[in-house]
Amino acid sequence: MMVKLVSITASFLILIQSFNICISDLVDLSELIEHAKFHSEKYGDNLFVFISKHYGELEADHNKKHQEEKQEHEELPFQHQPHMTLLSAFMMKDLQTYHIKPVDDLVTSATDFFYQASYSNCEKEAPFQPPRTV
Repeated sequence: MMVKLVSITASFLILIQSFNICISDLVDLSELIEHAKFHSEKYGDNLFVFISKHYGELEADHNKKHQEEKQEHEELPFQHQPHMTLLSAFMMKDLQTYHIKPVDDLVTSATDFFYQASYSNCEKEAPFQPPRTV
């Protein structure tokens, strides 16, 4: 029961993080509501048109026509671009059951590979040759 609860909680946390919502975005929701009311009063935009003008396909055209609102547009939430990727991994079982070997026990090969320069005629040999051992 506890494993299922932890799994569901972790899955929900990863889902929420994939939306890339920050605390600052939640704080700036009042700016979003205020700017939506401004668009409703001045331009008669409904919510879908407002979202399209600021986050959708009409964004470039709206920013071009209304340069005087540039400061207000920069203060709206959800304007940042994600700059990192989060990869979360959870292991719920005992690690001894997987027989994980330490890195020191791995066999390493001391073979050096080199590529032979193809300065001879290309008709005799293929131009791309596989690596050869010394």
